[in-house]
Amino acid sequence: MSEPVIRLTDPSDKAAWVRLFAAYREFYQQPADDAVVQRVWSWILDPQHETYCVVAEIDEVIVGIADYRVYARPLAGATGIWLDDLFTDPDYRGHGIGRSLIEYLQSLARQQGHSIVRWTTAEDNKTAQRLYDTIATRTTWVTYDATP
Repeated sequence: MSEPVIRLTDPSDKAAWVRLFAAYREFYQQPADDAVVQRVWSWILDPQHETYCVVAEIDEVIVGIADYRVYARPLAGATGIWLDDLFTDPDYRGHGIGRSLIEYLQSLARQQGHSIVRWTTAEDNKTAQRLYDTIATRTTWVTYDATP
């Protein structure tokens, strides 16, 4: 298998991104919702929106996505990259796709002067945590969601 090529997404990636993003939502037991998928895709294509995406390709087939955004870190007086969504096609897991996507974002953060790449994962996502524990530091922060 070839090494993954990581690059910014472009409009021609829509079908592959939609397939992977829908599978990502299904993995996290979110209901199928084409409106959500289309909205997020429109954010990625909008140069004025804060959401970006990089894709991983193997032999010109998109096999992974990483949706991210830059955010302010007032306590640190810095900015960081927040990795919102990371997903690898199940047929390509175990081949370094997730690691390659995160390493690309780490490199991007260095180039752009950001102080950190940060993300969350589900408590029960032990497979992903095995990777994350090798490339990042697990924090002690607890996350809360409040209904508006």
